[in-house]
Amino acid sequence: MRNGELLSVGDFSKFARTTPQTLHHYDKLGLISPINRGENKYRYYSIKQLALCNMVRLLQKLGVSLAEIDHLKYHRTPEIALDILTRQIAELDEKTKKLEQARRLLNTMLRSIKSGLDADTTSISIRAFPAEQIMLGDLNDYSQGRTDYDALFDFYQAMHAKCPNLEYELQYPVWAVFSEERIRKGDWRYPDRYYFYNPEGRDQKPAAIYAVGYMRAGYGQNAALYTRMTEYIDQSGYEIYGDTYEEYPHNEICVTDDTNYLLRLMITVRKK
Repeated sequence: MRNGELLSVGDFSKFARTTPQTLHHYDKLGLISPINRGENKYRYYSIKQLALCNMVRLLQKLGVSLAEIDHLKYHRTPEIALDILTRQIAELDEKTKKLEQARRLLNTMLRSIKSGLDADTTSISIRAFPAEQIMLGDLNDYSQGRTDYDALFDFYQAMHAKCPNLEYELQYPVWAVFSEERIRKGDWRYPDRYYFYNPEGRDQKPAAIYAVGYMRAGYGQNAALYTRMTEYIDQSGYEIYGDTYEEYPHNEICVTDDTNYLLRLMITVRKK
């Protein structure tokens, strides 16, 4: 082909590795327009326009805005191109980071749901569990008539302060920690702390021996299971020795009836 040769829309789109529809779209936007229209109203492009079309398609695939691409039509220098491409890499890095955060959240939720599929609400077991990474809140403040809802709000505020740029962090299911002292006293209404699982968490749910029990209940409807479990621990030759972790592996994400969530209690124990 010679430089002065004109190509129909079909031929030009073939050499440009695109479609006639895309060329029509570029024409409407003023990015690449035919240089000639025949008497039959057919559109014709110059072979020289292939380079411009390749530039437009490449930058568009890389996510560069059409406004910047339009600017580059007439103002292309290595320095300008470097600036635009460098900024585009930074944007892709940020998107990749958010996708990784979303993947961690999805994996945590999947693991939680799977962990409750074979739950037996009729029995209690003593089991060893490895340490797991979590994000653990500060001690809850219940002074001056504050409730667990106030404490939960404080927890979210504190987590946001620690992770201001991680929008997915505050979407993790949040669970409760009760101290050994509180459980020994039979006070399991208000938790001492809140936490959520996160493989990038700064804290740990420790490796320990736990008494594990399940029941179907709504949020906070835990008294019957705590009573059963504390009696079982004592009768089985164990004693409470550390924190209790209260979780709902099946909650509003996968259960419609909010009185039928799956509650799991994990009470740290040791042999008497």
